[in-house]
Amino acid sequence: MKKIIVAVLVLALGACSYMPQRYSVSAENNEALKKIGIVSVNVGPFTNTAVFNNSCHVTGGVIEVPDKIGFEGYIQKALVEELKFAGLFDDIAPKITLTGVVEKLSFTTLPTIYTSNWDIGVRLNSSNGKSVYVSQHYEFNAGPNNLADCQKIADHYMLAVQKTLGKLINAPEFQSLVTP
Repeated sequence: MKKIIVAVLVLALGACSYMPQRYSVSAENNEALKKIGIVSVNVGPFTNTAVFNNSCHVTGGVIEVPDKIGFEGYIQKALVEELKFAGLFDDIAPKITLTGVVEKLSFTTLPTIYTSNWDIGVRLNSSNGKSVYVSQHYEFNAGPNNLADCQKIADHYMLAVQKTLGKLINAPEFQSLVTP
């Protein structure tokens, strides 16, 4: 009987998944987008060429994003939200369409020093033929090696995406991406 209980507990713990919250617009990104003064931008599909292991080694669970849209879909949806909030999004008659490729995606946990990080690299392509690549290394304290670590890692994905989009929006080349 004890073996069955242990087996059930192992399976239950191994099947855990951890999700970041849904994306929330960044005030800094919103300010930067409004300063650009452009309108009529759509966002097309994002793809993922990064080799990504979403296993959270701390518990044996996995990091997943809400709505089963994939990590690249989360970034795409985040960019849409940023553009909508700034009043720049137009999916009816856009002058520019942006698409993206997630070329780097990973997280690392170093429990002995309580430090974790997300590494995200995104190439944003414009329908005008121009593109820009940015890479973001986002560090945070995930705490000691326990069950809460995986949820903290998941929670910081949204913040890492905000920082990555901020780097894209503030890149000198971004203006040329959104100019027809």
